[in-house]
Amino acid sequence: MAEKKATRDAYGEALVELGKTNPNIVVLDADLSQSTRTAAFAREFPERFVQIGIAEQDLIGTAAGLAAAGKIPFASSFAVFASGRAFDQIRNSVAYGRLNVKIAATHAGVTVGEDGGSHQMLEDIGLMRVLPGMTVIVPADAVEAKAAVKAATNFVGPVYLRMGRGGWPVIFDESHEFEIGKAALLQDGDAATLIACGVMVSKAIEAAQLLEAEHINVRVLDMATIKPLDIKAVLKAAQETGAIVTAEEHNIIGGLGSAVAEVLVENDPIPMERLGVKDTFGQSGKPDELLKLYELTAQDIVGAVKRVIKRKA
Repeated sequence: MAEKKATRDAYGEALVELGKTNPNIVVLDADLSQSTRTAAFAREFPERFVQIGIAEQDLIGTAAGLAAAGKIPFASSFAVFASGRAFDQIRNSVAYGRLNVKIAATHAGVTVGEDGGSHQMLEDIGLMRVLPGMTVIVPADAVEAKAAVKAATNFVGPVYLRMGRGGWPVIFDESHEFEIGKAALLQDGDAATLIACGVMVSKAIEAAQLLEAEHINVRVLDMATIKPLDIKAVLKAAQETGAIVTAEEHNIIGGLGSAVAEVLVENDPIPMERLGVKDTFGQSGKPDELLKLYELTAQDIVGAVKRVIKRKA
């Protein structure tokens, strides 16, 4: 995992690649095209790029209209604006009609860094997950992000893609086959299972390596699709390892951990620990400093694994 690349960079690259073969793809942005990386698409296909300006409600409303006309619109903005400011339009104009809009949100989570709590969106997975018919994807690295954009293009229905700002370790090679609704097994083990998404997948892998040095072998699942969740993978992990730890760069309420806990409590209650931002807002700081502050490091995952193993029957 030496190479680092931002998922937003992969998003921009994927749009250009797809735009060359699919004339129905239209990209919209809310005055952030340099940051969301949609500027590359704008240069390549100016006739299929719409700069809405700082008007996120209009961004989603326009995207809904384009989808109703048979286009495949990618509506891009920072996560805090894409999901928060435009929630009403997403609910009533997109999700209610199950329109084929792809909401591509970048700069999610505390790793936005110095922009601070106002821009560090920690509630978006929960907001999008509760909407009927909304598919929610949080890719683990740049390779998976590009594959997820392609999968979202081929999928008919509303999709929320959550991506980050900074460069993080590249986990997968180009042979990685991403499928909506399917978890990726990164490492097998029987002591416990780590289920992570986004930035936290690389942290889970690091934690698994630290645990292996102590002769504790854990399973690691990349749960890139939060909805629909891979229930089979969760229950298989529960049955075969007997304990689960989830890790996400999101409020501990409403995200990946909540989704996994819902499955377990209804089917196979086992010891579980959830790592996430503990019901608070973010603050300004460097990404690594903030991950440490909010207890989202590999060492924090190791501690959670050891606690949950002690609770096993």
